[in-house]
Amino acid sequence: MTTVHWLETPARQGVTWGVPWPRGTVAGGTQFGLADGTPVQSWTTATWPDGSIKWSAHAIGPAEHPASSYDIVIGEPAVPDDPVHVEDMGAEIRVTSGAVTWVLRAPMLIASIGIEDREIARDVRLVSLRQDAPDEDGSRYRHRTTATVDTITVEQSGPVRAVVKLDGKHGDWLPFSVRLYFYAGATDVRIVHSFIWDGDPDRDFLAGLGLSTDVVMRDQPHDRHVRLAGPTGFLAEAVRGLTGLRRDPGEQARREQVAGRPIEEITNPEVFGRLHLIPQWNDYTLDQSSADGFTLRKRTGSEHAWVTIPAGTRAPGYGYVGGASGGLGFGLRDFWRLHPTRLDIRNAATDLATATVWMWSPSAPAMDVRFWHDGMDQDSHAEQLEGLEITYEDYEPGFGNAHGVARTHELTLRVHDSTPTTDELAQHTALLDSPGLLTVSPSRMLEAGVFGTWSLPTADHQDLEARLNFLFQYYVGQREQRRWYGFWDYGDVMHTYDRDRHTWRYDVGGYAWDNSELSPDLWLWYQYLRTGRADVFRFAEAMTRHTGEVDVHHLGRWKGLGSRHNVQHWGCSCKQLRISSAIYRRFYYYLTADERTGDLLDELATAEETFLAVDPLRKVRTDVYTPDPHALSVGLGVDWGALAASWLTRWERYGDERARSRLLGTMADIAVLRYGFLTGNAALDLSTGRFDTSRRNISVSHLSAVFGLPEVCAELIDLDLDVPGFEKAWLDYCRLYLLPPEQQAAEVGEALQGISLVQAHSRLAAYAAARTGDVELARLAWRTFFVDEGDQLNRNALQREAEWRTTPVTGGLMPVDEAPFVSTNDASQYALAAIQNLTLIPEHRHDKGGPVWRSPDAQS
Repeated sequence: MTTVHWLETPARQGVTWGVPWPRGTVAGGTQFGLADGTPVQSWTTATWPDGSIKWSAHAIGPAEHPASSYDIVIGEPAVPDDPVHVEDMGAEIRVTSGAVTWVLRAPMLIASIGIEDREIARDVRLVSLRQDAPDEDGSRYRHRTTATVDTITVEQSGPVRAVVKLDGKHGDWLPFSVRLYFYAGATDVRIVHSFIWDGDPDRDFLAGLGLSTDVVMRDQPHDRHVRLAGPTGFLAEAVRGLTGLRRDPGEQARREQVAGRPIEEITNPEVFGRLHLIPQWNDYTLDQSSADGFTLRKRTGSEHAWVTIPAGTRAPGYGYVGGASGGLGFGLRDFWRLHPTRLDIRNAATDLATATVWMWSPSAPAMDVRFWHDGMDQDSHAEQLEGLEITYEDYEPGFGNAHGVARTHELTLRVHDSTPTTDELAQHTALLDSPGLLTVSPSRMLEAGVFGTWSLPTADHQDLEARLNFLFQYYVGQREQRRWYGFWDYGDVMHTYDRDRHTWRYDVGGYAWDNSELSPDLWLWYQYLRTGRADVFRFAEAMTRHTGEVDVHHLGRWKGLGSRHNVQHWGCSCKQLRISSAIYRRFYYYLTADERTGDLLDELATAEETFLAVDPLRKVRTDVYTPDPHALSVGLGVDWGALAASWLTRWERYGDERARSRLLGTMADIAVLRYGFLTGNAALDLSTGRFDTSRRNISVSHLSAVFGLPEVCAELIDLDLDVPGFEKAWLDYCRLYLLPPEQQAAEVGEALQGISLVQAHSRLAAYAAARTGDVELARLAWRTFFVDEGDQLNRNALQREAEWRTTPVTGGLMPVDEAPFVSTNDASQYALAAIQNLTLIPEHRHDKGGPVWRSPDAQS
């Protein structure tokens, strides 16, 4: 039996979650149920090499009073009394959940939504606005397009959960995929929309991107209601308002209208006889132009002026339009964080209102993805490397193109048979912003033996735990103070700080957006695994959504490759697997069974083929090299680590023999290379998936082990895959990297060059020490973690605690708190080193020669 609990508060909605299982404990094909008899639907998302279940996914429907926890047991699952039902009728698909029927038919996403025998909404569709010039060009022309669905695929058909995937395009550009999630007993559909930008940046400007739905309006205008969520409540109005009039319609009529209930009688004949003279508000707009403010407007018709409504700060992005006989709730998750966004209600005074959730607001300047600078005549690799030396900008003509980058949004539509109360709407709004999730405890996660090297926090190392928490909270605060929000930006963090300007280097080449550089994704996910904290999960979730979509090219020349850190997320010419690596996506996929993240992992099914597209070392090569499918140059650190993560994930998700063969084969090849991982790179033959093992060089890079290589190697070694020599090859690298040059030379014939990121590599020494029992190596690991022996965050580790505090700064654009010694490279690797050192060699921290940092308040 395994217990799962809510990440946050119990949620009255359908929910899907993942559970890890220790190797060999649950046989493949095992059925799962819930001990209390709650109906559950389960499936396997990963298996161990022996065929036993490694990760399972589970789904339950909404409950009026959800339990605080559930016990997963082996056995026959209960089936809902009223299962979600999917009927494939060829030209259309009907999904029935309780009294609600959803009819899916191309070219729309959803052709009709009904409750019992009553149609509530129709023609759910994607819409976009495209213009041919930026806004400052007065000759711009906007063209509106309704997207077309080309294929509809049923991925799951119940009984608890149904998933339907729809693929299509916005006219002749912007391919999209949409997944619709239905749960037994639910009146809502969760919508996950992903699109890929594939335009010409010089002539294609996206001026609006939205989801529109027509809502049937049957009630009298004074019984039609509009609800739009604000930061703490709702704009609650009727299309024809009865409050505030010169003549009183009666207290009961006013009370019923404000509450959204049907008005049975208007007792004052002076009002009843003049209803036709009361204006009907046809259109409403809530426009979130920034993370700091939204405006509200309404009007009586398109031929008349807008009337402003009091504005506000951060709208949660949920609304309702309908009447006493039914209507539709609609919303967009992270509404204000993903600005510019907008909610529109149009034609509410007619028989057919239209609600639109804009993922890019038409009120905002059109999306401009042109490259941010003109290249400054850096036409040769030599000139580009010179530019790299001054601004850290890895520029190359044509490489700053956004072609192929993507973005995913999560939306919801909810059917109502009457106008919901504000309490109901508040619940729905909260669920939109923080969808329910069930999870096992950190100790149960650790017991399963997944994700390699990590452990739970202990009271013995409160100082390091405090620093880990400091770093996380600092980035939470920086995201808020620096407004790291917006359509393309939300989820990422900045790379390096500028002490002089008291700001992050948002405008300096490669020092701006981080794009997974040195693995902040891994830091956040491991911190979540060990603490189970909801705030850490949500931060990591947003980063995974961003880095997997925006920082990676999903179409075109660089499909499957990510872009290194830059002022624009796609701006760097360094297109590598180190950014698109599966190592950064696996956590979220297994914890949530999110199909879109699964798509991103599937894109890497043949990740090795990306080395044909571009040579990562083309600017610094001294040899003559052209990508050869039979001899591709692959780095054994950054590159192979990403390949290994992709192959491992493919193997455990699908039992893919090709992926297994390439993973085990290249592990064996590394093992027989004379210098193993110290060789630096090797030639890969795509036809066989094997390395040429004849190379005898030694080449070490400080970057090899800071993009997930230690984490994936730890997982592979834990799997005990019977690859002789692989563990030794990895331990040799881990052991030698930080040894004195004379010891390195004694073992391999020469001192290793390019040793850097010393603190980050302390965890490699710790790993080797733990595996071999080498006490001196463990002491070396702690010393290099704590003492300034290289470019590291922990320069002040033995100084006062005050050095690890923020300093208020005023007088700039905005008051902020800064910690100038923190950069994302160092924070990420400090955290990973701390977590792994505490896991591997905690008993050696207090040994003689291993200095211990203490708070000035700590007792001696």
